[in-house]
Amino acid sequence: MNMLKLFSKKKKEPKVIAVDFDGTLAVTKYPAILKPKKRMIRKIKKHRKNGDKIILWTCRSRQDLIDAIDWCWDNGIYFDAVNENLSDEIIKFKNDPRKIGADIYYDDKARRVR
Repeated sequence: MNMLKLFSKKKKEPKVIAVDFDGTLAVTKYPAILKPKKRMIRKIKKHRKNGDKIILWTCRSRQDLIDAIDWCWDNGIYFDAVNENLSDEIIKFKNDPRKIGADIYYDDKARRVR
């Protein structure tokens, strides 16, 4: 095996993951948070473990947003940003558009476009 290849593996760039709250991370009857969506929570935690950056991307605001963030923390989900772009991305692109920039979007209302 080529030793140079062995030691020169390119470090994987972290992905940016935007995840919705209502209907995606939790079953809700807005504004009530009813129960966790365990499969999605495991997926987000796996992304975090792999070094990916997580953005909470939700329409919730004020106290409803605080309640959602607190609920996520109680369920072991932590965010690099909430309803905003990552600061590294703003610097990199010299722009902070209204649209959240991400590599992957998780949303219960999503439809895959081909």
